[in-house]
Formats: sequence, C-alpha cells, structure tokens
Amino acid sequence: MRQIILDTETTGLEWQKGNRVVEIGCVELLERRPTGRTFHRYLNPEREFEPGAQEVTGLTLEFLADKPRFAEVAKEFLEFVEGAELVIHNAAFDLGFLNAELSRLEGAGRIEDRCTVEDTLAMARKRYPGQRNSLDALCKRLDVDNSQRQLHGALLDAQILMDVYLALTSGQHEIGFGSVDATQASVVAAVMMEVGDAALRPRVRVEADEAEAHAARLAGLQKKAGRCLWLEQEAVA
Repeated sequence: MRQIILDTETTGLEWQKGNRVVEIGCVELLERRPTGRTFHRYLNPEREFEPGAQEVTGLTLEFLADKPRFAEVAKEFLEFVEGAELVIHNAAFDLGFLNAELSRLEGAGRIEDRCTVEDTLAMARKRYPGQRNSLDALCKRLDVDNSQRQLHGALLDAQILMDVYLALTSGQHEIGFGSVDATQASVVAAVMMEVGDAALRPRVRVEADEAEAHAARLAGLQKKAGRCLWLEQEAVA
C-alpha cells in the first residue's frame, strides 16, 4: 500500500475568503515504511497573509516572492500523490485549500478523484474522545519527538504526522492483522474456535528468552498505541 503523509500551510484559515496555499509537504510510505521520497514546495500566494497567519509559519511575502505559483507545480504534485492514500490531520482543511487551488486550473478535478483519504484527527477523536487531539497533543500522548517544531512547516509537520500515524495504527498492522484476506481469516477463525474440554487444549512451552522478548514486544505496542489488549487480558487473568 502506498501512502502519502500530507500537510499544507496557508495565508489564512478559510479558503472561501480567497486564502491560498503557501507550502506543501508530503512524505511517502510504502507498506508503512518511509521510502525517502518527499514532495516539498514553497508557493507564491499572490496575496497578503491574514493577521496572525504569518506568525504561525514564519514565512514572509518577501521570501515567497520568487517561489512558483501553484499552477506551476500542480502537475508534479498530482503525479506524486496519484493513486495513493493521503494521510492528513484535519483533512477537511487541507483538502478544502488544495481543491480550491485545483479549481483555478482547467480540468484538474479534485484530490478525492485521485486519492483516498485518512484523517488522523478523526482517528484520534475516536480513540481519545473528549481529549485534545492536536498534533502537538498527540505527540505528547504517543511519545513522538516534536522538539524541532518551533513554527508550523508543511514538510516538518508531515514528518511528525508520519510518526504519529504509525503510532496510532501500530497495533494490528505491526502484528500482521491489517492484510488478512478471506482465506487467512477462515484459518484464524478455525484456530480461535473454543475447545470446551481444558484437557484437549494445546499447550505451548516457551523458553525464558522467548517470554522476555514477547513481553518487550507487548510493552512496545503499549507505548506506541497507548493500549495493548494482550496486556489488559493478562492483567484480568
């Protein structure tokens, strides 16, 4: 599976008011592993920043004056994300701006016509209801290093979001449940069928070093995902 972790920076909070994208940052994952490929562009927005927006990014119109317009990088950007699953924090915000930019180009369509989208904000709200789920809050909760994030930057935020996303989703994917097909599922179901007579249940003996490695693995999952069902079951038992 090919995924693109994506973030944008803009001149203001609402594309409906004519605000524009000033930076795009993307990081590519293949089978949940970074490939080293990125897409990063600063853009000339051809308009002023709204009050407060400039302070968030640290970008200035002087710095952006010689940067390309969105139309000049649109083809390269669309080729980079084509067919991938986009992973975005608060996806509605970034998609709104990117689709507004594409609407200015004849025949460009919408991002959703080319990609599927996973919103990490929606994921976090489902897992941590009633809690703060900003990128910084999730970094703290999931033990992701964001010490370099003094200002908002699209590529840096995409790299941080990659670590947050992998931590949010590490449980099932890391142990191989994320790609179980129908045949595998039937085998798993058969293995998991309850055996009423305790004497007939299989016994598995493990060496001390195997038990230690297993415990370390579970502790790692607990740290990354914030919850490990195996540890919870062991605690109940």
